[in-house]
Amino acid sequence: MDAKLDSDALLTFLTVHRRGGISSAAKALHRSQPAISRRIALLEQELAVPLFERIAGRTMLSDAGRVLVPYAERAVAAAQDAENAVRALARPNSGPIALAVVGTLAGGRLSAVLKRFAATHPQVELSLRTATSAEVSDMVRRGEVTIGLRYDRDGSRDLDCELLASERLQVVCALDHPRAGRRVAKLAELRGERWIAFPVVPGRREITAAHVFALFHTHGLGEIAWTPVDSLTAQKRLVEAGLGIALLSESNAAEELRQKTIATIGVRDLKASHDVVTVTRRGGFLSAAARRLLEIVRKEYRETRALGR
Repeated sequence: MDAKLDSDALLTFLTVHRRGGISSAAKALHRSQPAISRRIALLEQELAVPLFERIAGRTMLSDAGRVLVPYAERAVAAAQDAENAVRALARPNSGPIALAVVGTLAGGRLSAVLKRFAATHPQVELSLRTATSAEVSDMVRRGEVTIGLRYDRDGSRDLDCELLASERLQVVCALDHPRAGRRVAKLAELRGERWIAFPVVPGRREITAAHVFALFHTHGLGEIAWTPVDSLTAQKRLVEAGLGIALLSESNAAEELRQKTIATIGVRDLKASHDVVTVTRRGGFLSAAARRLLEIVRKEYRETRALGR
C-alpha cells in the first residue's frame, strides 16, 4: 500500500463521510479544514478517482467512495488492533474496553456483569454505548467498540456472533385488563387491542421495532392500532396505566411481573423469541481483559437460564 493510502488517510475519508462534510470532519479530528481537504485531495490523487461529490449543497460519496468504505473500515480497524495488541503486552489487565449494547438489554443482567468485571479488573476503563442492533454491529465492524450485545445474528462476514440465550416474547397488559392472567387461543383475538411498540424509523434498521408488526402479518392480521414509544421504560409505564398492551421479552418484563405491576396474556399460537448474541470483529484483536469480560457475560446468561429467570 502506498504511504499516501495509510490508515490516517482512510480515517480522514471515513470521518468526512460519517460527518457529512469537511468542516464537521475537521472539528471531529481537531484539524483545520484545509488540512482535511488536502488529505482527501491526496487520497483521490493516489486512487485517480473522486471519492466525494457535492449534490444540492451536500457532500456525498461518489461510486468509488461507496466501494472504498468497507475496505477503509477494515484497514482502520486493523490499525487500531495493532496498536491495542502492542499496548496490551505492557498492560495485560488494563486499558479501555468499549461496549455497544441494544438499549433494552442494558438492564439488571448487564449491570451484574459489569459489576463483577469491575471488581476483578479495576484498571480497565469500561465505556458503554446504547444503540439499535444494526448500529451495534456497525460500531463493532468499524472498530469503534470491542464487544457488542444485540438481538439476532448478523450475517456479515466481518463479524462473529455467539448465541447467549433465546428469550421468549410474551404479551403483557395492565393488572385490571379483562384478559390479565388468562389465555387466548390465537393472537387474532387481540387484534382489536391498542399495542405499544418501538417506532419504525425510516432509514434506521431495528429488529425489535418491527417484530410485533411482522408477527401480526405472519398471522394474517394486517394492520393494528398502535402507539409508538421509543423507550422501554415508558412502554411499561403505559402498559401499567392500561393505555395499551405490548410484546416484551421475558427479561424485559421480569421485574414488573415479580412486583405484580403488570400481568401477562397467554397466547397459545404465539411462538416468538429473540436471540441475544455477542458480536465481535472476525479476526479482530481481543485483549485478555476483553476475553475475560466475554467469559463473564456467558456465565451470567448461563446462570440466568439455569435459574429460570
